[in-house]
Amino acid sequence: MKRFTKKFKSNDISFFKQKLLSWSDSFSTSIFLNSNNYINKLGDYECICACEVHSKMPFTVSNSIEKLDNYIDQTRDWIFGYLNYDLKNEIENLKSKNRDNFNLPNLFFFQPRKIWIIRKDQIEALYINKEEIEKDWININDFSVESENKTFNTPVMRSTLSKEQYLSKINTIKEHIFLGDIYEVNFCFEWFCEKAKIDPVKVYRNLNSISKSPMSVLFKFNELSLVSSSPERYLKKKHNRLISQPIKGTERRDKDSKVDKNLMINLGLNKKERSENIMIVDLVRNDMSRFSKPGSVDVKELCEVYPFKQVHQMISTIESEIDQNLNFGKIISSTFPMGSMTGAPKIKAMKIIDDFEVTKRGLYSGAVGFIDPEKNFDFNVVIRSLIYNSKLDYLSFHVGSAITAKSTAIDEYNECLLKGEAMILSLN
Repeated sequence: MKRFTKKFKSNDISFFKQKLLSWSDSFSTSIFLNSNNYINKLGDYECICACEVHSKMPFTVSNSIEKLDNYIDQTRDWIFGYLNYDLKNEIENLKSKNRDNFNLPNLFFFQPRKIWIIRKDQIEALYINKEEIEKDWININDFSVESENKTFNTPVMRSTLSKEQYLSKINTIKEHIFLGDIYEVNFCFEWFCEKAKIDPVKVYRNLNSISKSPMSVLFKFNELSLVSSSPERYLKKKHNRLISQPIKGTERRDKDSKVDKNLMINLGLNKKERSENIMIVDLVRNDMSRFSKPGSVDVKELCEVYPFKQVHQMISTIESEIDQNLNFGKIISSTFPMGSMTGAPKIKAMKIIDDFEVTKRGLYSGAVGFIDPEKNFDFNVVIRSLIYNSKLDYLSFHVGSAITAKSTAIDEYNECLLKGEAMILSLN
């Protein structure tokens, strides 16, 4: 599909982004992808905002990947959407009996009528209807960044597991590790509020100010909202180059610069955290080797520690060379769900996850992103995220950590509380 394009300049890109976010909320379907000026070698865009449905995929829980490949070929355009964690049940012979609080399709993508892309100091509009570009440019610049005067009570989040229940489950999971069933499993649990009222844009602004991250998202489709401050990249494809950046290893930040630097150094030297990360790197390398050109899978960075606003994270970068025309579905069916959110061996870890977790993960541990007309794409890992259904008044977030033989149950519990801190604070 041909899109009409026009480029603009702004004296204050940061302020324009805030206006763009507010403007996008006036549509029933919109997505706001924000890299928060994060300096890295992989970022092509500072921000992408896409609004208003031109076409969309119907609800799907079977043959979803094949349907997505067909949709990509039919549209030959920009599409945006998500992969639900429970897509795993189509990829592998798995079943989930846990409670489902959102009843989402296994994946969903839409083709927007309006797209705004920000690269450094340049703003570009990509529209289906040329006549709307100038009108919307004026409208966005006139838009107020303040949310409507909505006052809601702060949601009180409750955990699906008590501290005692969590500790007991971790100790039982470790028995599976000692028996050799698994090496590592990413165990998560949900925090929820059943009568919640929130303003997703306001919560997103709060969360983004608390923990600025390079893969942050506000996604809205009718009554569903995803408010995400994810630091983790699942997969990025640029021409024939594929990149994955799994995260394993977390440490808090400290206001004292010397203490903070020592925390960062110690995380990089921590044998337990490094072993967690390296196990997942091996899993990702194996997944990518299924479709990459022989000998091209390469670990570019191993256990590098990066500072984010709220925490330090240990990140590895794995790259490979692929056939530029390889179907998206082939890549996804070989790598999803991402190893950092499952464990190793992956299938056995996912079975144990379903046995020990109480609710379905849904969007959490899934991925959100875009596919462009050349079939390049970029997807995050849905972590550090709130999911909200305004029709059901249901608000949820998950937290989790990697469990290995060296894990201490209480330390893993405290790591989960640290990860949940930003989401709790964003609701105040």
